[in-house]
Amino acid sequence: MDLNYIIVLFVLTFLATVAFTYFVRHTLRDADVSDSPIVSEHRHKAGTPTMGGIAFLFAILFIVSIYYRNTNILIASFIMLTGGVMGLLDDLLGLKIKEYQKVVKNVSDSVVPIGLLDLGPGEEARVTTDKAKKQVYGYVDEGKLEIVAEIPIKYEPSEKTKIIVQLLPGLFLALTGVVTTLGGFTLGILAYPICIIAILGSINSINLIDGMDGLAAGIVAIASFSCCIYAYICGNMDMIPAFAILTGICLGFLVFNRYPASIFMGDTGSFVLGTGYAVAVILGDIPYFGVLALAVPIVSVIISLMHRAHIINLPVEPLHHTLNYKGISEVKIVLSYWLLTVLVCAIGILAKLYIFA
Repeated sequence: MDLNYIIVLFVLTFLATVAFTYFVRHTLRDADVSDSPIVSEHRHKAGTPTMGGIAFLFAILFIVSIYYRNTNILIASFIMLTGGVMGLLDDLLGLKIKEYQKVVKNVSDSVVPIGLLDLGPGEEARVTTDKAKKQVYGYVDEGKLEIVAEIPIKYEPSEKTKIIVQLLPGLFLALTGVVTTLGGFTLGILAYPICIIAILGSINSINLIDGMDGLAAGIVAIASFSCCIYAYICGNMDMIPAFAILTGICLGFLVFNRYPASIFMGDTGSFVLGTGYAVAVILGDIPYFGVLALAVPIVSVIISLMHRAHIINLPVEPLHHTLNYKGISEVKIVLSYWLLTVLVCAIGILAKLYIFA
C-alpha cells in the first residue's frame, strides 16, 4: 500500500463527509431535529441541528462501496457502523423529553447555597438535585433567586442498558478473529475483554468531550492524523487506512461544526468516532501511542469520575463546561484542548524517533 493510495482514500472520505453533512444538515433542519443545550452558557445554540453523525454513516458506506476488498477498511467500517447505529438509537430516545430543569440566577448580594453549589451574586445554575428542587421556591419567595429559564432534559436509558449496548461493537470486533496480538502480547481469549473495554472506554471518552463546537471532531482529527504519522514512521502502511478515514470524517465535519457550529454530531457521531478510533488502534497494534494521543478526553473522563465520586466538586460537568462557566470563552477552551492534543502527540512521535527507535 503506497502513500498515493492513502491520500486518495483521505480525500474521498473528506469530500464525501462534506457532501453528506451538507445534505443531512438540510434534512434535519426541515425535520426540526435540533439540540436543546443543558448548559446555561450554551442556550443560544438551541435550534442547531443535531444527529449530524448520520453523515458519518453515509460517508463510511460510500468508502466501503469502493474499498470493500481491503480487509482492514471493511472490518473497521463494519464496527464503526455498529457503533453509529448504537448512537443513533440513543439520539432517537433523546428526542423524548424526560423533564424540564429550571435555571436560576442569584439576584441577591450574598452567596446562596443551593443543592451542592454555593451560588455567587449574579451567577446562574441548573436546578438538578432533589435538595436543590426543594430549596428553589423558598429562595424565589425570599427574592434571593430568580428563575430565568427552563431547559428540556432528554430521556436517557439506564446506565446498565447503555453499557450493555456499548459492549456490542467490541464483541463484534473480537468475533471477527483478527485481533490476536496487541502491544507485543498474544491475547488468545483475552481478545474479547480487551476489545470490549477499549471500545467502551473510547466511546465514553469521545462522547464526554463532545460538548463544544468542533471540540471532539478536532481532537479525534489530530489524534488520528498523528497515528498516521506514527504508523508511517514505523514503516507499516497497512496501519494507516482506518486512521485516514477518521481524519477525513472529522475534518469534513469541521467544515460545518467549527465555531460557530451549524450542526452537531450527536451520539451517532461520537459513537462512530469512539468505535472507529479504538478499532484503528487495535488493528494497527499501537495501543501505547493510541492511548497517549487520546489523553485529553481520557483525563476529562477521570476528572468527571472524581467529581461523581465526590473527590472533587465541579460546578458544571465535564471540565470544559466548568471552564466555560468560570468565564473562559468557548473558542479559547477548544483551541487549548486542540493544542494540548497536538503537544502530547508530538511528544509521543518524538519519543518514538529518538528514544524508542
